[in-house]
Amino acid sequence: MRHIYFVIFSLFISLSAFSQAANNPLAASNVEAQHKWVDSVYHSLTLKEKIGQLYMIMIFSDQDEKTKQANTELVRNYKLGGVIYSLGGPVKQAKLNNELQAISKVPLLIGMDAEWGLGMRLDSTYSFPWNMTLGAIKDNALIERTGQYIGEHCKRLGVHFNFAPVVDINTNSNNPIIGNRSFGESRDNVTDKAMAFMKGMQGAGVLANAKHFPGHGDTDQDSHKTLPSVSFDEKRIDSIELYPYKTLIKAGLSSVMVAHLNVPSLESRLGYPSSLSRHIVTDILKKRLGFNGLIFTDALNMRGVADLALPDVDGNTSNEFTTRGAIDLEAFKAGNDVLLISEDVPEGIARIEQAYNSGEISEERLSHSVKKVLQAKYKVGLNNYEPIGLHNLKEDLNRLKDDLLYEELIENALTIVKNEQNVLPFQNLETKSFAYVGIGDDSGSAFFNELKKYTKIHKIESDDFKTLTNKLQAYNTVIIGFHRSNENPWKPYKFSEEELDWITQISKSHTVILDIFVKPYALIDLNDVTDIEAVVVSYQNSIIAQKKSAQLLFGAIPSKGILPVSAGDYFKVGDGVFNNAIERLRYGLPERVGMNSERLNKIDSVAQMAIKEKMTPGIQLLIARKGMVVYNKNFGKHTYKGRETVSSDDIYDVASLTKILATLPLLMELVDQGIVTLDTKLPEILPEYKDSNKANITIKSMLSHYARLRPWEPFYYKTLDSVTKKPSAKYYRRERSKAFDLEVAKNLFLRTDYEDSIQEIIKDSELLSRLRYRYSDFPYYMLKKFIEYHYDRRLDELVQNHFYDPLGANYTMYNPYHKMSDKKIVPTEVDDYYRYQEIHGYVHDMGAAMQNGVGGHAGIFSNANDVAKIMQLYLQKGFYGGKRYIKPETIDMFNTCYYCNKDNRRGVGFDKPQLEEEGPTCGCISMTSFGHSGFTGTYAWADPEEEIVYVFLANRTYPKAENNVLLRENIRTIIQRLIYEAIDN
Repeated sequence: MRHIYFVIFSLFISLSAFSQAANNPLAASNVEAQHKWVDSVYHSLTLKEKIGQLYMIMIFSDQDEKTKQANTELVRNYKLGGVIYSLGGPVKQAKLNNELQAISKVPLLIGMDAEWGLGMRLDSTYSFPWNMTLGAIKDNALIERTGQYIGEHCKRLGVHFNFAPVVDINTNSNNPIIGNRSFGESRDNVTDKAMAFMKGMQGAGVLANAKHFPGHGDTDQDSHKTLPSVSFDEKRIDSIELYPYKTLIKAGLSSVMVAHLNVPSLESRLGYPSSLSRHIVTDILKKRLGFNGLIFTDALNMRGVADLALPDVDGNTSNEFTTRGAIDLEAFKAGNDVLLISEDVPEGIARIEQAYNSGEISEERLSHSVKKVLQAKYKVGLNNYEPIGLHNLKEDLNRLKDDLLYEELIENALTIVKNEQNVLPFQNLETKSFAYVGIGDDSGSAFFNELKKYTKIHKIESDDFKTLTNKLQAYNTVIIGFHRSNENPWKPYKFSEEELDWITQISKSHTVILDIFVKPYALIDLNDVTDIEAVVVSYQNSIIAQKKSAQLLFGAIPSKGILPVSAGDYFKVGDGVFNNAIERLRYGLPERVGMNSERLNKIDSVAQMAIKEKMTPGIQLLIARKGMVVYNKNFGKHTYKGRETVSSDDIYDVASLTKILATLPLLMELVDQGIVTLDTKLPEILPEYKDSNKANITIKSMLSHYARLRPWEPFYYKTLDSVTKKPSAKYYRRERSKAFDLEVAKNLFLRTDYEDSIQEIIKDSELLSRLRYRYSDFPYYMLKKFIEYHYDRRLDELVQNHFYDPLGANYTMYNPYHKMSDKKIVPTEVDDYYRYQEIHGYVHDMGAAMQNGVGGHAGIFSNANDVAKIMQLYLQKGFYGGKRYIKPETIDMFNTCYYCNKDNRRGVGFDKPQLEEEGPTCGCISMTSFGHSGFTGTYAWADPEEEIVYVFLANRTYPKAENNVLLRENIRTIIQRLIYEAIDN
C-alpha cells in the first residue's frame, strides 16, 4: 500500500511539474533543477537584493569613465537583476559585460533592443531589414530564419533578452515612433510574422519580448516624448491590438513589454499610463490572457510616464507622484516584473522596500516577480555563467550567411504595386531609351550602377526643372528613383512638393517607373498616379535593396512582395503584382547557387600574380552559375605604366571571341529560318566558289576546322612598302576618301577595293595537303560576305540590331573609337610592324582592321558582363530576357562535335574540351561545355551541366603581342579549375 501511495505521489509531482512547465514560458527543460536553483538563490538574497533583481539599467558601452563608474557602483551596491545595453560597439560591450558579470552576486540578465539586429544599437554589427520590409514577404520561413540569426548574434554577445518582435499593428500612417518597426496594418500578417520571428529567436536560445502592450500602432505621438492616447473601445482593442499577444502567448512567448499609453477604454483614470495600470497589466495581460512570462515596463525614463513626477511651472509636483521612486513602486504594484531604465534606482528600491515593510507589498507578490526573473536567468544558462569570448567576435556577428539571408529577404519583399500594360519587367530593350532621375536626399548610385548592367541608361540631373525636361526629351522611358536615408527607420520619408510636381510633369510625357526606397506611406502624397505606368516599393535605400530592385525591373528576379500597409487611395494592403523572372542574368552571392565564396576568392591571388608578373596589364573576370553572376572583379590597369585602373565598364578587344559573339548567332538565325543548313556547301551561299577547290566544303566542316583551309594569311604584309616595311602609298592614305575608305587605325585609311582583294585571296588559296583538324579564320571571312549579301546590310549593323540592342549588350560593339571615350577602351598593342602606333579603340587583328574594323572572325569589343549575357543565352538554349533568339535544337546542333572520331574536338564554331590531356580547358569540365579563346588573352566558356559561365578578358598583347606568358602559364584554365573546385557538392 505504501508503494502505491509513493507511485501516486510521484505521478502527482511529475504531472504538477509538467503542468507548470506547459503554462510557464520561463520553465527550463529540467523544471525540478530550475526550481531548486531559483529557491536557493532567492533565499540567499537580502530584501534589498531581492528588490534589486527587479531592475534593469541602461548602459552605453561607449560611455565615459565617470558614467561607467557610476553604473558599476549601481550594479555592485544594489545587486541589480540586469542591464539593457544601448549604443556602442560589440567588443567594448563584451568587455564591459564581462566586468559587470564578475562583480554581480547573481549573474545579470542582459537585454537589448535589437529589433532588426544588433546594428540597431551597435556599430560593426549586422542590421537586417526593418519589420515593415519583412511584412511584405509572403514566406514566413524567411522571417523565422531572421529571428534565428538575430538570436544567434544576441547569444554570441551574451544577450539573453531581445526586446523584439514589435507586434504593434500600424494602422496610423502618421505614427512617429512605430511605422517601419511594425510588420504592417494587417492583424493576421503581423501575428504570423511575429510568431515566426519569435519561434526563430527563441529557438536560438534568446528570449523574445512582444511589445508594446496593449498596442502602440494607432497613435500619432511618441511615448518617448509624451503620453500618446489610444481611443478605440475595448472590443476593438481585444479583437485587433491584443490578437498577436493572445496567439504568441499560446505559443510560448517569454516576455511582454508594457507601453506608456493613455487608453481610456481600459483604464478609467484620465491620462494614467498603461504601464502603471493594474487593470491593464494584471487583470488583462496576466489574468484574461493567461500570461505567465516576464512582464517588463517600457523604459521608465520616457516622458510618457516620467513626466508624472516632474514639477509643474509653480515648482509643485504633479497630482499623481511626488518622486520618481513612486513611479517605480506603482509600476511594480500594477503587476510588472522588471522595471526598465528607472530614473532613480536607489529611490525606487527604497520605496519598494518601504512598501514591503509596511505590508503594502506582500512577500508573495515580491517572490512572484523575483523568482520569475531568476527562472529566466536559469533558462538562459546563467546558473552556469561563462564570460563572453572575444576571439573572432566581430566576424561572428557579421557572417556570410547573414548576407545571404539579407539578399533573400529583399528579393522577397520588393513589391510592384502598379504595372500598367505590363511595362515591367522591361522587354524589347531595343525600342526603349532609358533615363534615370534620382530624387530625394540620399544616394541612388548603387541602383543606377546596377541598372547599367542591363542596358544603356543615362543619369539625368539638374536643379532646374526646365533644364531637366529638355534633357529628358531624348528618352522615352524614365526611371525615377526616390532615395532617402537608410540610417534608421525614423528618418524622413516624404516627397517634397517640388518632387511631387516633377513626378507629375515627367509622367505626362514619358513612360515613368517610380521606384521608392522608403516606406510605402510616401505614396500617400501622390495626387494622381494615372500617368505613372509602374510603381515599385523597395522599402529601404540599402545597397542591396537598390541592386535587387534594379534586377527586379529587368526581370532578373521575380516580384513576390505584397504591401504590408495601405498607402492612400490608390494602394491597399495586400496589393502586389507577381511577375516571373524572364531569364536575365542576376547578381548575388556564390552560396545562393551552390558555390563557396572562400574558395572562389583564391582566384584573386592567381589574377594578381598574373598582373604582378606582367603577363597582362589588366583583367576582367566574371563567373556566373545558374543564371547568377557570383564573381565579377577587375584587376590591374589598362597599361603597365598608365593610371587607368580596370573597371567593369571598360571594354576589351575580344579578338576571336567575335566568332561566337557575332558571326555564329547570325548564322544560327539563318539556320532557324531554313536559309542554310550545316550541310550547305559554299557555292550555295557564295556562287563564285562553284568552280573553286572549295566547292565541296560545307558550313559544318569549315566551322569545325576540318576542311583543309589554311589557318591564316597575313593580308597586310602585301600592302607594306617592300623597303621601309611601312604602309605603302599605293594602298594607304592619311585622310579618308571614297577610294580610301577602310579605316585600319587612327589617320590611316586602306584602299576601299582591298576588301574584295582579301576575298579573292581566300577563294584562290591552296588547300592543305591532307584533311585533319587545322584552326582557320577563313570561314568567318566567307560567312561575313554571305551574311552581309543576304541581308544587304553590314555585319556590325546586323548583330547590333538582331542581338546586342535587344539583349541590352550596350558595351558590345565594333569600332568603339567613335562611340565612347578612349578612357573606357583598353589598348591592345604598340604596333611596330604594320600601323606603327598604339592600337587603342581599333581592332588589333590586322585582317579585321582591313575590313574597316568589322571582321567575322575579330573586331568585337566588349566587357565581361556583356560577353556573359551572350554565353548565358547559349546556355539557356537561345532564350534570354523573355525572348527566343535561337531555337534550342539549333544551339544543340552547333554545340556538337561531329569529328571527334577524327581527333577533332571542335563543335560548329564553338571550341570544345580536349579529347586527350592537352587542350583549351582545365580538363575538369563536362564534354557538353563549349566556348572560345582570343589572341589578346580573352576566354569565354559555358558548361550546361554545371550551368557555369566563365569570362576572362585581358590585353596580354600590350605592349607587345610576343608576350605569351599568360597562355604559356595556363592562367585562364588554372582559374577555371579553381571555379570547379569552388562548387559545393
